[in-house]
Amino acid sequence: MPSSTSVSVFGASGYAGALAAALLQRHPRFELRTITSRSDVGRRLDELYPRHRVPLEMVELDLDRHGDVDAAIVAYPHHAAAPVVAGLRERGVRVIDLSADFRLTDLPTYEQWYGPHAAPQLFGSAAYGLPELGYRERIAEADVVANPGCFPTAALLGLAPLARAGLVDDVVIDAKTGVSGAGRAATEKTHFVTVDENVAAYGLAGHRHAPEIDQELAVLGAEVTVTFVPHLLPLDQGELISAYVRPSRDVTEQELLDLYAEHYAGERFVELTGASPGVRDVRETNIARIKVTRDARSGRVLVFAAIDNLWKGTSSQAVQNLNLMFGYDEAEGLS
Repeated sequence: MPSSTSVSVFGASGYAGALAAALLQRHPRFELRTITSRSDVGRRLDELYPRHRVPLEMVELDLDRHGDVDAAIVAYPHHAAAPVVAGLRERGVRVIDLSADFRLTDLPTYEQWYGPHAAPQLFGSAAYGLPELGYRERIAEADVVANPGCFPTAALLGLAPLARAGLVDDVVIDAKTGVSGAGRAATEKTHFVTVDENVAAYGLAGHRHAPEIDQELAVLGAEVTVTFVPHLLPLDQGELISAYVRPSRDVTEQELLDLYAEHYAGERFVELTGASPGVRDVRETNIARIKVTRDARSGRVLVFAAIDNLWKGTSSQAVQNLNLMFGYDEAEGLS
């Protein structure tokens, strides 16, 4: 095992790419080689994001010059990411993709939500990058890892024990997120007055993360079509999902607590709590904080899961996956 692994971040000027670069810059095992940008070429990252303290200049991506690394994090939007991932794989580079281009496993479903795929020869080849769902071995061996969406990360971690136990008959997911979840470009166009002192639902015609949640719940054993409604909060980052599950049979409160305790025993990045979790509890950590309880009046199971959408929902999860891919302790550089 090498003492250090060279890695680059392609798309470092966005929120997710910038944070990934910062985590890699201080990681004891990874050498941050290059950071690229499509919009801020020539700027240093610590000029654009002083808090990240990454004193590297962003350059224009040239795979012939920048493809000589062990690994890369691709932080481009869907469609733009896939050709870059394909070019890196041609050069033998192992990739973490932060876009949606490789998360889904059914091509017609992808095309329904995102349009034609830009690298169909690679479609379906990626490992889904949520280690706590049982994907550790696949991630460790993978050449491409599809980092999950932030909403699916919180929702799936919250619901996985119920799905594996065959207890999910139907589920409604109420999700709330900070404005950084929309990305840098969208956030910079959003005026403060439109989000301050306000909460609003969006994606009512269907959110692109819903089929990803359906797909992974089915893998876990729950063949359901979720009702998923996200809401925008006046926060910069943080995410909370509230899931209302109609169980397939009646369950007791103690059965639920035992089920979750057994399922997440030994998971360093999942915390079970008796109190309702809040986004401040997990800010700037790779931790998902989860509460499960039973509503005695309706018989529904209530699940609450809080994550930092930029950390466990995106960038720190990418580093957790990189650790697994290169044989390092998965908490290296994150705890």
